[in-house]
Amino acid sequence: MNPKVDAYLEDGCGRCSLYKTPDCKVNTWRKELIKLRSIVLDCGLSEEFKWKQPCYTFQNTNILLVSAFKDYAFISFFKGSLLKDTEKILSSPGENSQSTRQLRFTSIDEIAAMEATIKAYIYEAIEVEKAGLKVNLKKVTDYPVPEELQNKLDESSAFKTAFEALTPGRQRGYLLYFAQPKQAKTRKSRIEKSTPRILEGKGLHDR
Repeated sequence: MNPKVDAYLEDGCGRCSLYKTPDCKVNTWRKELIKLRSIVLDCGLSEEFKWKQPCYTFQNTNILLVSAFKDYAFISFFKGSLLKDTEKILSSPGENSQSTRQLRFTSIDEIAAMEATIKAYIYEAIEVEKAGLKVNLKKVTDYPVPEELQNKLDESSAFKTAFEALTPGRQRGYLLYFAQPKQAKTRKSRIEKSTPRILEGKGLHDR
């Protein structure tokens, strides 16, 4: 057991101003998180602390996270899209999530009743890793480039160089973010506000 996870369960994740307060989401779901932690450790995974969350690995490879949002506690499988999901209980964290899938819980009784199923999904995730399976991710070139962004790339060589130097994940994040608004002026505004971050080599959510 990792002492950093002990601190997480006691004080919270520390990613917002609710850290060490009764309103922290970790406090809301502490019993559920402790139960999930116990189940995961029973499956033989190593416990680490990454991205300010409990992270569980197999032979130094990330398998899953245990964490919580406001409305539920969850197990998040890094390669969840490769699981068979025979019980049809996996959820995608977002419409554009290609790999990650979650098991969500709203009570400790629910977790206890599903313990055997949860372990089965964890063991399957371990087997996916043992087999070396990879998620077939869409390439950056598979995403449409909004007209407003293309204009910016054509107008500024410095911006074009900086954008193309971003990691594929950061580029995907911006492409999805810029394409989301229906109005052109909103898309253009997002691009202009993000330009300094892009020139600094930062992703949409980097600090």
